[in-house]
Amino acid sequence: MTAAVTATAPLATRSPADIRRAWIERDEVALLDAREEGPYSLSHPLFAVSVPLSRVELLAYDLLPRHDVPITVYDDGEGYAEPAARRLQALGYGDVTLLEGGLAGWIAAGFEVYRDVNVPSKAFGEWIEHHRHTPSLPAAEVKALLDAKADLVILDARRFEEYRTMSIPGGISVPGAELVKRVHDIAPNPETLVVVNCAGRTRSIIGTQSLVNAGIPNRVAALRNGTIGWTLAGLTLDSGREGRFPEVSADGDAAGRRAARAVADRAGVGRIDAKTLDRFRGDERRTLHLFDVRTPEEYEAGHLPGFRHAAGGQLIQATDEYVGVRGARIVLADDPAGGGGPRADMTASWLSQLGWEVHVLEGDVSALGSESGPDRRRLPPEPEVGAETIAPRDLLALLENGEAAVIDITRSPRYRAGHIPGAYFSTRARLAGTIARLPKGVRPVLTCGDGTLTRYAVADFTLSHLSGGQRPLLLAGGTKGWVAAGLPLSTDLDRLGGEPDDVYKRPYEGTDNSAAAMQGYIDWELELVDQLKRDGAHNFHVI
Repeated sequence: MTAAVTATAPLATRSPADIRRAWIERDEVALLDAREEGPYSLSHPLFAVSVPLSRVELLAYDLLPRHDVPITVYDDGEGYAEPAARRLQALGYGDVTLLEGGLAGWIAAGFEVYRDVNVPSKAFGEWIEHHRHTPSLPAAEVKALLDAKADLVILDARRFEEYRTMSIPGGISVPGAELVKRVHDIAPNPETLVVVNCAGRTRSIIGTQSLVNAGIPNRVAALRNGTIGWTLAGLTLDSGREGRFPEVSADGDAAGRRAARAVADRAGVGRIDAKTLDRFRGDERRTLHLFDVRTPEEYEAGHLPGFRHAAGGQLIQATDEYVGVRGARIVLADDPAGGGGPRADMTASWLSQLGWEVHVLEGDVSALGSESGPDRRRLPPEPEVGAETIAPRDLLALLENGEAAVIDITRSPRYRAGHIPGAYFSTRARLAGTIARLPKGVRPVLTCGDGTLTRYAVADFTLSHLSGGQRPLLLAGGTKGWVAAGLPLSTDLDRLGGEPDDVYKRPYEGTDNSAAAMQGYIDWELELVDQLKRDGAHNFHVI
């Protein structure tokens, strides 16, 4: 724990039944899992959000924008929940409790637990397919159509970066929220078959059903099981493709707007103007999340102040990575000239069916102003602990003399991709143990990507924690500063330690997944509908 989070008063607890009741009654509550993402992915309640003790300061302000929102923290007996809760209190959160009995208490109460990540969104996709019978085609049939040069288009509903890594031959990148906006230009002939794919199932189901809901005249089908299904069928994926959606025409945009508006209205989406937004912002009883659902490039060029970027398809796919409070209020913006638009309407239609109160900002928003640049994390003030920094070249000299050891607390995939030669990997939550294992007399030096996390982590140590009364040094500028100084990185994994558990290896990302892992993932998704039926606390509805 940091010196700042030391506290003597015991933390109150909240029962699993109280959390579940809040979900059912749509009351605001945040249930946070303080473990690393790996253990979280093995077992957690449906709407639990991963906020590891190691990264509380990096995640809290974005996920939990209202400081008096009810927050309950848990672990599975590892000892992370209480220090995470104390850290949240130190950040200004006033209603922080521990889950009675932790994860074991939730299970003992007879409530459902789920594996994997982004589970509410993935389970919702399966719920939609189950109730709407979303059409799909197997990989072999789509391949036969391609070989026969049939009249079809393949639209990849993932992020462009995922599409570029691996894609269906001939497919183009049309991230989920763009589908209804652009399909009228991409497939103007109603005889053209439109096939929507993702890596697994969720985004292709939601994308396909979006086009069905929008009433386009074309036949539409999901590529069954996405790139996983394609690979398991023994077919080859492309990589490095650059095929993006074309610019939208005036007629295509108008058609998309009409269709998306009708779908959003059917889903019960609210519509607000700038004046109502001001009222929402002033409502201290409700958590408010503001999102701009356009492409990253459009957002960077200009967006409304206070709106975070969340491309609509990703906001549906991974809502728990953007919104930490079940029961929160969400406002979406699209067209900066008038607030609303087809991407906001379609995204809002799905969020509403996911059980959120969601509104689209419309009308004259000029009074709200504009700003440009990429989205940035909202971070709390850095602790004032008088941490010493060391320049990269000075660190190099200490390393060459055996006087220092670098400990990298970045996320493990980034460490694998390149780290300071000889650096140890550690999660922040286990940092004290890593330092304790260093040779006597060696000064620990902390680094991470840009140094941000190390400036919070150094406050975890009082002088009494370390022999000789020394806090760790901080590498100025983090590993990016090392690279900027012209110093090399290493991909040697001798000091990675055991298999890291800070990141769950998703079997639908990357190109090196085993067939067993991919098939297991598909099998798991297909079981989610039965779990939701047993659970009964999700508040999903289908239009």
